[in-house]
Amino acid sequence: MVLLAAALTAAVPPAFPQTPQTRAEALGALASADAATRAEAVVWLANRGGMEDAPLLHERLRDESSFVRGFAEQGLWLLWSRSGDPEVDRLMALGTEAMQAGRHGEAIEVFSKIIGRKPEFAEGWNRRATVYYLAGQYDKSIADCHEVLKRNPRHFGALSGMGQIHVQLEDYENALRWYRRALEVNPNMLGVEMNIRLLEEKLKDQRAPGRST
Repeated sequence: MVLLAAALTAAVPPAFPQTPQTRAEALGALASADAATRAEAVVWLANRGGMEDAPLLHERLRDESSFVRGFAEQGLWLLWSRSGDPEVDRLMALGTEAMQAGRHGEAIEVFSKIIGRKPEFAEGWNRRATVYYLAGQYDKSIADCHEVLKRNPRHFGALSGMGQIHVQLEDYENALRWYRRALEVNPNMLGVEMNIRLLEEKLKDQRAPGRST
């Protein structure tokens, strides 16, 4: 898995602050007035931290710097994808490859193995939910999203995924509700924000007297 550090180094001017060497330094850097220093702290926690550090990265989703916010979002995905089990990580790579190649049955089988081996690992459920969505098995995708949210209530990917599923089901009221929940957790999701506006307009038109649906 590619660490965030390389992308961070490439995205900023040469006069970048020193990378934190310890967790204590990273925690201190999060409170810095300098955006680049906060970004370095986010990268350190994303690459070396655990799920206990997720709340710290969630706070940075509301950082005044869009640069820091972007790394916080990437960092959360990185934390969520780290299982702590090399075999699960190997299966995750295989399942993701199969999913991206459109081999949905194979991907579902692999992610099901992950869930059986480590059911507390929310991202295993999330990947299977994604495959079920791509395969058009929306009820199963919804069920897996609920399992994700039991384990990781602020998983904005699963929240927005629930919105997408309900759009496909033409249940626009619930789609809007789920999209709004996702945006509350992560206000940087421009696609979700756009979908909210489109659904609000659609529902407004549907409710208008004399307008056809």
